[in-house]
Amino acid sequence: MSTLIFAHRGANREAAENTRSAFELAMHYPIDGMETDIQLSRDAVPVLWHDRFLIKLRQPVKHIDDFDVRELEAMNFAMHFSPSAKPEGVVRLSDFLSEFRKRTRLLLEIKNRDWEETKRHEIKVRQTLEMVGEVGDDRIIVSSFNLESLLYANRIRPNFPLMLNLEDDQGLLDVRNAMKGHAFLHGVCVHIGALEEAMVSLVHKAGKIIAVYTCNTEDEIRKALALGVDILISDLPQYALQLRDQAR
Repeated sequence: MSTLIFAHRGANREAAENTRSAFELAMHYPIDGMETDIQLSRDAVPVLWHDRFLIKLRQPVKHIDDFDVRELEAMNFAMHFSPSAKPEGVVRLSDFLSEFRKRTRLLLEIKNRDWEETKRHEIKVRQTLEMVGEVGDDRIIVSSFNLESLLYANRIRPNFPLMLNLEDDQGLLDVRNAMKGHAFLHGVCVHIGALEEAMVSLVHKAGKIIAVYTCNTEDEIRKALALGVDILISDLPQYALQLRDQAR
């Protein structure tokens, strides 16, 4: 199967990341999927936001879960992108799924933070899986850097496709341990700097898939394509699509 190209937080070079505008602009390209990030508002509503803090909203010491969802929807999550950008509130996961799940593949990364109680981690996982509902394929994949979150997800939804994200300093040994110790995983997502041929071979021999983040330069994209990763995540999906077409 050809490498699938996923837009990282939407078309984030053309609009503020994880906003409706970024997602809609990404759909102007023949992408295969989109990646986004899930956190919880104070009143436990799953919303789309990547960062630990709200520095981009000029709230340098605040977290996303310091505010209820209605307050977040009233904020301007596009303000950091451009002074002229149309104001946009936070996007709820439920709205994102409703608008895009039938239009493209989705990679939903659950961001579980160290300041949150375990109960909040579990609420986030449970609500995400409930909103997605039953799946018969891997058009929607849930991922996390937090293995405990994925273990919990597997306990409550054993057949759901789950992907473990690895840090940029984690390599072949970490991938091997993940494949060996957690057979329920649908695959792994690794940093482009850690990607190597033996890693791709190991994952594919285990019958799993491998994704790579975040490929933006020509060298990074060509490397991922040449090694045959299953999913390539990029801030420049249109460029990755062009290079993929050239490589065919």
